[in-house]
Amino acid sequence: MAAGHHGEGHGPGGAEAEEHSTLIQGRYRLHELIGRGGMGEVWRALDESLGRKVAVKCLKPAGQARDAGFTRILQERFRREARVAAALQHRGITVVHDFGEHDGVLYLVMELLDGRNLLQVLDDARRHPLPVPDILDIAEQVAAALAYTHAQGIVHRDLKPANIIRLSDGAVKICDFGIARLGHDIGFTSRLTGTGVAMGTPHYMSPEQIGASGEVDHRSDLYSLGCVLYELATGAPPFDLGDTWAILVGHRDNVPEPPRATRPELPEDLERLILDLLAKAPDDRPQNAADVGGRLKAMLAGAASAHPGAGGKGAATGELPGWARQLSTGTPAASTRPRHTANAPRHELTGAWSTRTLQAQPRPGVLTELADRHAEGIDLARVGNWRQAYDLHTAVAAARDQAQGTEHPDTLASRYEAAYCLTGLGRTEEALRLYSYVGETRARVLGPDHPDTLAARHEAAYALGLLGRHLEAHQEYAEVLAARLRAAGPDDPDTLQSKHNLAFNLGRLGRVPQAHTMAVEVAEARTRVLGADHPQTLVTRFEVGHLLGTARRWAEALEVYREVAAARTRILGPDHPDTLAVDYEIGICLGRLGRSAEALTLYEVLVEARTRTAGSTDAETLRARHALGVNLGRLGHWERALAEARDVAAVRERVLGPVHPDTLVSKREIAVGLGWLGRWSGALTVYHEVADAREQVLGPSHPDTLTSRNDEAQCLEQLGRGAEAQILYDRVAAQQQNGPQRL
Repeated sequence: MAAGHHGEGHGPGGAEAEEHSTLIQGRYRLHELIGRGGMGEVWRALDESLGRKVAVKCLKPAGQARDAGFTRILQERFRREARVAAALQHRGITVVHDFGEHDGVLYLVMELLDGRNLLQVLDDARRHPLPVPDILDIAEQVAAALAYTHAQGIVHRDLKPANIIRLSDGAVKICDFGIARLGHDIGFTSRLTGTGVAMGTPHYMSPEQIGASGEVDHRSDLYSLGCVLYELATGAPPFDLGDTWAILVGHRDNVPEPPRATRPELPEDLERLILDLLAKAPDDRPQNAADVGGRLKAMLAGAASAHPGAGGKGAATGELPGWARQLSTGTPAASTRPRHTANAPRHELTGAWSTRTLQAQPRPGVLTELADRHAEGIDLARVGNWRQAYDLHTAVAAARDQAQGTEHPDTLASRYEAAYCLTGLGRTEEALRLYSYVGETRARVLGPDHPDTLAARHEAAYALGLLGRHLEAHQEYAEVLAARLRAAGPDDPDTLQSKHNLAFNLGRLGRVPQAHTMAVEVAEARTRVLGADHPQTLVTRFEVGHLLGTARRWAEALEVYREVAAARTRILGPDHPDTLAVDYEIGICLGRLGRSAEALTLYEVLVEARTRTAGSTDAETLRARHALGVNLGRLGHWERALAEARDVAAVRERVLGPVHPDTLVSKREIAVGLGWLGRWSGALTVYHEVADAREQVLGPSHPDTLTSRNDEAQCLEQLGRGAEAQILYDRVAAQQQNGPQRL
């Protein structure tokens, strides 16, 4: 394979067809060359393990890159950038399935897209500008994808028509996240540069990318988006000058010609947005992609109002983008907590949805404003701003209630999101009541098997599980699963999510063999449908490991956890929270298998990673330190174990409070250490404190309380106070006969 720059597209027609039969890593069979550029090639290929068609982008450094040291650095940077790209999960971003190195060639495995990139679209149209509705549709989808990636702290740095794919159904996807930075590392330049510009394509580079001292952030992508929109609107980029240096100077110093100067029929608000994006100073541009998306949505709504669809009833509905026409609003969850965000088409006010007789229609634009505020609330929740998100969704729900009716789908969507925020705030009882209301209302209005109805019921079941009401949760999960099987079939992602959560809940009910069997079925199905390394597949395999551990099948659990850890390390990186969570479980398995020295080494590394990435007082950092102390004790290093337990207990008491379960677990570990060191009086004091606190919080019959009373009795025996010990033993026996109290 020839080395070179990344190809100009994934779709058919990106380059001349070329037959090939190379097999990469014994899995990916390259069949046809469909794209070629300065940094690499794109091949249509078959993933022979899963039997699915994929696109494989091959990149190979040239020249100085053949130096062994440089190659090692490059490979590590490639893995870093590929992990970033693989972690992105958004409908507007090309999915990266896998990556690696084969015979000196770095490769990315991506979804194979049926479409054309925007450079090809313009070339097909002989550089004629696109119709305004197409520009608005494309721009709104790109802005939504950028809003998502920027929220993750990721900047594309090389946004251009060739990196934006329009599929045959109208959906738009951005590709090549991380490739621009990698191109800089490799040392290649774009096809228009010959003067040392090493990152970005000159026609679409922001002024701050040109200056060596320029600070580049997400607003650089917004400038590039302005360049792309200018080209779509006029047929040529804003500074289409003779050579690279002239282009760069144009970006840095020149004012772009207004698009309406060459295309007077362009809407003024579209021209204004393009020119705002092309502001020289980042502070003078729109400050985030969500703002850009809001302005575009307003333009789309205005265009729809001006041109209602044929056969309509006068409602300003507009045509949905292609990707939304057959959209199911099911739950694409990535953990045991499903996340369902309904992006259903907006419903205009009709008698069918209104629950009251309105005196007047809402003022023009109010529904669009509410939709934008609803989207803003979702973004706030996505980054953990639960309080702000809840307040915003509650306000939008009240306004939609007034404008559209109590049972309108949009009003219910806002109530649903408010419930989601309540769960994030720890107000689970309130969330359950709101989910139950939304589910019951949607069942009446939309039907019992509608995806939105089932999503609300699924969330209600999750809330029941959080509240410890696992029998009720089981019934709800089972009914939702049955409905999703009827409506979508066994391999639908929403169906598999329901089955995953049902398996999780079965484990909490103590039905471990049944839960394990079901979790294995879900893992196999997700591997088949989504791929072995998909986040949802790995979450289910993690649950399989947990259930094996619950069944005390530690060796099998260790094997599963290590496979999940290897995949997450490869995709997300060694310091990602999900990777570190698996490392913790690996340590538990090692300890249970009597391999405490290995567990101790693992936890030392884990504590350092958790402290570095989350801080010394983070709950998971303290959890790892607690496990470190336990293994120190198992190895007989009791002075160190005692010091670790005291440190962790002190932090937990300060952060969580004196009677928090985690604080009490750490205090008990102090007592254990004191006992092993023969300091029984000190151990008795701590055991007694822990037992009293647990009795106060959990009740006298709770298993943890009884364990602490037994600990206390054993200390009394060690101190020669056998009569007092016997009184405690009798008390524990009586409480065990009474059975645990239901809390």
